[in-house]
Amino acid sequence: MKMRKKSDLPTKVCPVCNRPFAWRKKWERDWDNVIYCSDACRATGKRQKTTD
Repeated sequence: MKMRKKSDLPTKVCPVCNRPFAWRKKWERDWDNVIYCSDACRATGKRQKTTD
């Protein structure tokens, strides 16, 4: 198996913290549905939606 550099992996930008985050092995099957970079950002994002 060939190793990849982190810079070669796909990235997205988190809508809460506006930081880029890279693909992870645990997101392999669900990458299209991943929106937030972390559990903390997901909780913040959901909290902001309900207060708007």
